[in-house]
Amino acid sequence: MNMEPVRQVGGMELQAGAMAQAHKHRQIQFVEDKQEFSRFPTKAGRRSLSRSISQSSTDSYSSAASYTDSSDDETSPRDKTQLNSKGTSDFCVKNIKQAEFGRREIEIAEQDMSALISLRKRAQGEKPLAGAKIVGCTHITAQTAVLIETLVALGAQCRWTACNIYSTQNEVAAALSEIGVAVFAWKGESEDDFWWCIDKCVNMEGWQPNMILDDGGDLTHWVYKKYPNVFKKIRGIVEESVTGVHRLYQLSKAGKLCVPAMNVNDSVTKQKFDNLYCCRESILDGLKRTTDVMFGGKQVVVCGYGEVGKGCTAALKAMGSIVYVTEIDPICALQACMDGFRVVKLNEVIRQVDVIITCTGNKNVVTRDQLDRMKNGSIVCNMGHSNTEIDVASLRTPELTWERVRSQVDHVIWPDGKRVILLAEGRLLNLSCSTVPTFVLSITATTQALALIELYNAPEGRYKQDVYLLPKKMDEYVASLHLPTFDAHLTELSDEQAKYLGLNKNGPFKPNYYRY
Repeated sequence: MNMEPVRQVGGMELQAGAMAQAHKHRQIQFVEDKQEFSRFPTKAGRRSLSRSISQSSTDSYSSAASYTDSSDDETSPRDKTQLNSKGTSDFCVKNIKQAEFGRREIEIAEQDMSALISLRKRAQGEKPLAGAKIVGCTHITAQTAVLIETLVALGAQCRWTACNIYSTQNEVAAALSEIGVAVFAWKGESEDDFWWCIDKCVNMEGWQPNMILDDGGDLTHWVYKKYPNVFKKIRGIVEESVTGVHRLYQLSKAGKLCVPAMNVNDSVTKQKFDNLYCCRESILDGLKRTTDVMFGGKQVVVCGYGEVGKGCTAALKAMGSIVYVTEIDPICALQACMDGFRVVKLNEVIRQVDVIITCTGNKNVVTRDQLDRMKNGSIVCNMGHSNTEIDVASLRTPELTWERVRSQVDHVIWPDGKRVILLAEGRLLNLSCSTVPTFVLSITATTQALALIELYNAPEGRYKQDVYLLPKKMDEYVASLHLPTFDAHLTELSDEQAKYLGLNKNGPFKPNYYRY
């Protein structure tokens, strides 16, 4: 088979042969998309609702994973002056006094993130990120903190904010601020707070970022729009979400991407583990914690049969739910059929289903008209990154009443008394309402760290102003770091076998076009 030439990539030599002969995957091509790069939203004030809500949608609630109660202090962190034990105030978190508890949470997470700790120990002597000034926008959890502290150990300076207004673990943000990482995030930010925090991370006198780690593309979008001179000096962007990657490709297609970017979302170690296996476990966790729903016999429609959709449907099917799938892609639809799911249009089942779960990365997947036709007691939630999939804005009208019944759970009540249960206001369910398995996040975090190391250390000219996939050799390396957890032992190819397959004995073991 004739193969197209590929450009060689490289980076810090983590182990003998680990980075040798790696290849750049061909850029994924999107179909013609006339949608413009999302414009920066204007400053959003508090939303007005028809009647008084028991708690504002932007109030601060403790996370399901956080046992500290922050609801007793309604003062906005922006209105507080806080100092850590070193006398530094370059942060904005809910309560710096929670740092000790946050440190214990981080230490617990480290126990199940041995691969990332191993990478930290192997590379910290070389300091491959010395001089790197990384600004990050991700979920701020104990697991992310292990990644951030790894980057610091490898020589980087970090400033961090949250990519989701509900997923921040306040005590973890405090613990990071205590050790000198400038964190601007708290659980229950308003929309205005969200963008203010991003700006505080970027706009710091005497400090200019040269690397971006993003989850969703909001940070990249902000720097691109508001600080174009800073954006031009960025050495690399690492993006891990479907939404953020799509926005990068939009920029690239328009000829406006002036820095190299690494698409971590489509790396095997992200797609198959964080998207598939993680969602297979966390979808049930999020639904149970918020609604106490019993899954057996429930009719559920999962919108989208990508890796996230595959994980969600597998878990629900195993619990005895009757699962439907909606899809636009005939290949994914055929996969759903072969896996035993009925592929339908949402309008065909909207009146009978008990639960709707969106995981498409698209917008307006569930419309107001469809919400109007749902039956009483139905649950609506989103497993995609952004809160665009469910048309929540259309529910904020005078004829509907909102009741906050518990943290991240709203009952939207129609004039006839019908209630639809909306989780996390349409934002990412698992990280807003529950937790994500630590081990899976170790895989993603290790992939992100390697991508940052690769882009930061790449010689000039290796990466153009384009979007790249993580080299397969790095994907394999990340996987190999996690095998000892299972006491797994790889079989080694003999010289004869390697020659027969046309492979290097040390990998990569699959061509770039291989689908796992």
